[in-house]
Amino acid sequence: MLWLIPPGVYAPQEDTELLAGALAEEPLPPGAKVLDVGTGSGALALRAARLGARVTAVDVSWRAVWAARLNALRARLPLRIRHGNLFAPVRGQTFDVILANPPYVPSPDTGGRPRGAARAWDAGQDGRLVLDRICREAPALLRPGGVLLLVQSELSDPDLTLQRLRAAGLKAAVTRRRRIAFGPVLRGRERWLRERGLLPAARNEEELVVVRAELPV
Repeated sequence: MLWLIPPGVYAPQEDTELLAGALAEEPLPPGAKVLDVGTGSGALALRAARLGARVTAVDVSWRAVWAARLNALRARLPLRIRHGNLFAPVRGQTFDVILANPPYVPSPDTGGRPRGAARAWDAGQDGRLVLDRICREAPALLRPGGVLLLVQSELSDPDLTLQRLRAAGLKAAVTRRRRIAFGPVLRGRERWLRERGLLPAARNEEELVVVRAELPV
């Protein structure tokens, strides 16, 4: 399927495919409830819907919300799509699976929160502006036995993600890894990342990881 991707909406990339592969390995119960936060074009939400899940997709960008709605219509798949900041539109609900491809790229301090298309990748100087919120808030939205699948970069400290999810009572591990060439965003701030010690001098690739965290029954 060719996605409708308006300007300013994150297009499916290597991190999307890595997370989709992890989703495909999950044994979803019949009629599983799945939440896709930061849905962008709706690519991951539609993958879950094709597996028979009942899917809610959330994005803070109105352009992304409308793109996901249009892509769901084109695919003839039912999605419940909500506009809002991370988990705000689904407070009080619980899910079998939560999918998250959040902003995770460390970014120079510009004196304010990211705006426009940069909201899809800029995540503060340590890359954890949204990751830490997910670690704090996602456990309360999981059903017993429910799973959080989250993709992030090695540059934003996956070990800290594991530590915080385990501290919240989840069983967490890295289940997938993939090395990719720098994209335009990393190339544009490569010097800054090296100066901060986030990139070794000889490194010209980035490792993406999928963190799987399960709430014990």
